[in-house]
This record gives sequence, C-alpha cells and structure tokens, in this order.
Amino acid sequence: MTGPRRLGVPRAAAVRVAPDGRPLVVDRRYVDAVRESWLVEDRWWTEQPVRRRYWEVVTTCGRDVVVFHDLVGGRWFLQR
Repeated sequence: MTGPRRLGVPRAAAVRVAPDGRPLVVDRRYVDAVRESWLVEDRWWTEQPVRRRYWEVVTTCGRDVVVFHDLVGGRWFLQR
C-alpha cells in the first residue's frame, strides 16, 4: 500500500523568455498567447521565502499551461 499522492507537484521546465520576462517557448512548445500573469510572495519572514512570477499561457498547439519563474532560485517550473 502506498501513501497519499501529491497532486499538482511542479516539475522543472525549459522556458525561453522575451526581454520583458514573458515566456515565448515552454518545453519546445511555442506560446501563442498569455492569459494572465501574477506574482506570489510568501514566507518572506522565514529563511525560505517564496517569490514566484506565474504565467498562464496558451501554446500554439492549443494547450493551456501554467509555468512559474522561481525568483529566489532562478529556475522555471511547469505547474500544470
């Protein structure tokens, strides 16, 4: 028997960005449109703060994806 499974765990993503920081390519899929972007800042009072810029984008194949840029660590992740 296995334990509970975490849903929606982010995974590393390869993202190419425009000079303004918006994603142009996500995991070799070109971005057709940006639906929205938002900033999350949390746990700033701890030694492990969270600071992420999220982007909900639509790729040219019609897939809706959410990626975020970890502004503390500098890496990109695919949320869904």
